[in-house]
Amino acid sequence: MRHERFATLAATLVIVACVVPAPASAQSIAQRVGSTQDGKVRFTFAAKPGVCGFNNSISLGGSSRFNWSSDKSVDVEYDTECSNSPVRVVLQVRQGAVTKLRTYVGGRWRADASATDLGTMPSRAAADYLLQLASTNGGSAAHDAIMAATLADSVTVWPSLVRIARDESRPSATRKQATFWLAQEAGEHIAGGRTSTTDPEAEMKKQAVFALSQQKGGSSVPTLMEVARKNRDPDVRKTALFWLGQTNDPRAISLFEELLKR
Repeated sequence: MRHERFATLAATLVIVACVVPAPASAQSIAQRVGSTQDGKVRFTFAAKPGVCGFNNSISLGGSSRFNWSSDKSVDVEYDTECSNSPVRVVLQVRQGAVTKLRTYVGGRWRADASATDLGTMPSRAAADYLLQLASTNGGSAAHDAIMAATLADSVTVWPSLVRIARDESRPSATRKQATFWLAQEAGEHIAGGRTSTTDPEAEMKKQAVFALSQQKGGSSVPTLMEVARKNRDPDVRKTALFWLGQTNDPRAISLFEELLKR
């Protein structure tokens, strides 16, 4: 009798486990965003070291700063000028599809009862979701998802950026964004964390690289690639990589991949 009761209880538990939905944390970000259908979805994840934000501005350290508006953020509020982790992503969803994406670093969420907050996501899962969005979304959200993915802590994103940059089915703006951030990744890689140069002629050399980059028709690409590969000053090499990142030239993409594999 005791054995039969135990078997009945076990069977009941199996049935309950089958009908009770899995915790939200076990669902993928994409599934949870898609289930929203219409409205605002937001989540956070850890930012890599050296990244901070203030309102609609993100600083990557040194002179790398990206601004898209001088107005106050509509989603996040700040107490300090350069606020570190986490990365904050806000998605505008319509009929289950992401139509807009905004990225911030640091601060705290403004109160918004209409937003679905997914909480803190693992950096790897967040970057994978954002790169998948960049690979499939046909609107501006694809373009904007790329930068957000590059901010994730302890995640290697450049192989996915190479694939997106070479994918001719992707919108031109998305491919250009992938190429730009590939150049940034390659520059950081060859610099090895250095933020300044000891060469007193570095600024003059960087100006020469800029002047070279202004040549039309892609004629400067081979020379810029040579500078990026062989110049002794990492800052000059980073400058060459930056301007190569503006070209969307297949040769430049191959160079970024070559450098990042080292």
